[in-house]
Amino acid sequence: MATLELRNLHKSYGSGLADTLKSIDLSIDSGEFLILVGPSGCGKSTLMNCIAGLESVTGGAILVDGQDISGMSPKDRDIAMVFQSYALYPTMSVRENIAFGLKIRKMPQAAIDEEVARVSKLLQIEHLLERKPSQLSGGQQQRVAMGRALARRPKIYLFDEPLSNLDAKLRVEMRTEIKLMHQRLKTTTVYVTHDQIEAMTLGDKVAVMKDGIVQQFGTPQQIYNDPANLFVASFIGSPPMNFIPLRVQRQGGQLVGLLDSGQDRCELPLDAEVGEGRELILGVRPEQIGVVEPGTNGPTDLRAEVEVLEPTGPDTLAFVTVNGTKVCCRLAPDAAPALGATLQLRLDPARVLLFDAQSGERLRKAPAAGETKVTPLARHKH
Repeated sequence: MATLELRNLHKSYGSGLADTLKSIDLSIDSGEFLILVGPSGCGKSTLMNCIAGLESVTGGAILVDGQDISGMSPKDRDIAMVFQSYALYPTMSVRENIAFGLKIRKMPQAAIDEEVARVSKLLQIEHLLERKPSQLSGGQQQRVAMGRALARRPKIYLFDEPLSNLDAKLRVEMRTEIKLMHQRLKTTTVYVTHDQIEAMTLGDKVAVMKDGIVQQFGTPQQIYNDPANLFVASFIGSPPMNFIPLRVQRQGGQLVGLLDSGQDRCELPLDAEVGEGRELILGVRPEQIGVVEPGTNGPTDLRAEVEVLEPTGPDTLAFVTVNGTKVCCRLAPDAAPALGATLQLRLDPARVLLFDAQSGERLRKAPAAGETKVTPLARHKH
């Protein structure tokens, strides 16, 4: 196990070209599982290759256990990588693929056999040891690639989108296998994915990337509950967060954001320093919109017509319109309404987020007495 720290890391492919990686600062403790997540082209695989030594860095440092390895060759870094394509040797058996790196390091044959037996048992591929890669399914090939990395017992494991070639069912199964493997081995791991569900379920820490910049770094819960900006809020979460444009106006000396469902209207007092006439976006997750009994008339209630229903099994997604925008509400199946029915929705003002519509930056509410001030929504009937 080893600590991993990236200090002010930059990567450029030539003079005059924009940096592919820009001022990357990340740090994980020994045994932690770091997820690099973001859309295609955001720089996450480039960052992985820099850690592995497959690409050189333009500036900054990569430290393992406090030692700068930025200038080391890949073979001297004691890092094992599992590629998206698995990169198995097609003419070798599973046994030979797993043992190959150990033979290169001139380990005794008895030790090699012992290590092959250990990882094949760990990954439940003992019965596949004499087969060739062409005789294996995608999931089996993925296990063999993991076994080859595990046999080296490196300080750090790197996984570059290892599940992207698998079907949906197998992805879920292998995701669980990787999580169980990490819980058993407690080896420092960096895992690249564009799948935010993988990021939420696997990682101890998550770095959300866009355009070569880490937009936010924290635990999955921090990323989900307290996103730094509009991009992070939109990328993490399934179904995604609702984003509702706010009309801002002054009422009684206070700036408020108006929410209109066509049947009810709410006025949201704005605690942040927003300025009159500023365009805002209200963010609220589908499960944070409650459904209450008609007539309870809470200050955060909005009546709205159900326009679309999507049963998913464990949930039913009901879509309504607020401020001209489709809004998803996540409901229990037994609470599912009929299409065209009127729902009385209740927002949780403590969990509503505000973003600047132009920059996408999160707007924080002004604290009162050392705590975040939360003001209920005022409710008006049409």
